[in-house]
Amino acid sequence: MTKHIYKFTSLLFFLCIGLTLFAGNPDRQGEAGSGHLLMTPWARSAGLHTLNTAHISGVEAMRVNPAGISRINKTQFAFGYTSYFTGADINVSSFGVTTKLNDNAAFGVSIMSTDLSDIQTTTEIQPEGTGATFSPSLFNLGVSYSYIFDNKISVGALVRVVSESISDARALGFGIDAGVQYVTGDQDNFRFGISLRNVGSRMAFGGQGLTESLQVPFEALDNSQQLAYYQRSQSYELPSLLNIGMGYDFYFGTDLKLTALGNFTANSFSQDQIGAGVEFGWKNTFQLRAAYKYEIGQENIETAPVYTGIAAGFSVNVPLSKDEEKVNNNIRIDYAYRQTRIWSGTHNITVSLAL
Repeated sequence: MTKHIYKFTSLLFFLCIGLTLFAGNPDRQGEAGSGHLLMTPWARSAGLHTLNTAHISGVEAMRVNPAGISRINKTQFAFGYTSYFTGADINVSSFGVTTKLNDNAAFGVSIMSTDLSDIQTTTEIQPEGTGATFSPSLFNLGVSYSYIFDNKISVGALVRVVSESISDARALGFGIDAGVQYVTGDQDNFRFGISLRNVGSRMAFGGQGLTESLQVPFEALDNSQQLAYYQRSQSYELPSLLNIGMGYDFYFGTDLKLTALGNFTANSFSQDQIGAGVEFGWKNTFQLRAAYKYEIGQENIETAPVYTGIAAGFSVNVPLSKDEEKVNNNIRIDYAYRQTRIWSGTHNITVSLAL
């Protein structure tokens, strides 16, 4: 009885808190920073437009719903590479590991780094460039914990450190993700999930780059004298959001499975989004997936978000052993392509090892 009360309370808590804090506010669009926290570095999630809040598991769950990291066999490693907005010279590298602490609990660590390539340095005097370049550093590190109850309900939380910097200025902050997943049905084929993401501190840049040498503004003093003035930068919030998703697995014999899923995203600093996707799986060897996401209230194509549209991808699993007890030990290669309104789309590739 106590376990059922805990399950109900957990679901009610996340639903109430989420609907209270994350109602979607297009009037605040553009006020949040750290947009790299909304990037998807993992191919399996990217192929479903991150609509898999209820189904996500393992390393990738640390980016969508941390409740899913405990739904692994024992240990999982993943390496990801993303060609973000192909043609814009933006690349994302990621690494993550999750491991079971016991039959119910799991721990995970994820790292993501964004390379914006070299940017030309310009000044007021030389607006066309000084000949020098700089390269911004966008980095975040997440540490997560998840616990699963009787394979029916799992809860998880993640603390993420966020760093954004150039050579003479830096902003540092932290965010918290939390989530819950619920599984039921004769074959555990109905799933429901909720996750809150990027709830945390405000960030502001500081450093030597915000100082400027100006003349002393007093006629009584020598106007040739200069002093260094420090300019405070405006602080900004993290791009908080709420995901609510569900899905159902249809089994056709022992080899074929079709998963249908849907997801609603409430963004604190932009329009809400809704989407649906499907994933077809053959044995534990091959999966093919596609999804479509739409922004609610979208008025015209010129103001639509970059990723409203089609995403698709596939996975190939290579087993490491013929032993039936080690059927989940494999190397998996995932690929995804997401259509973009401008540029030439985003390509994701992930290589993971499950033990």
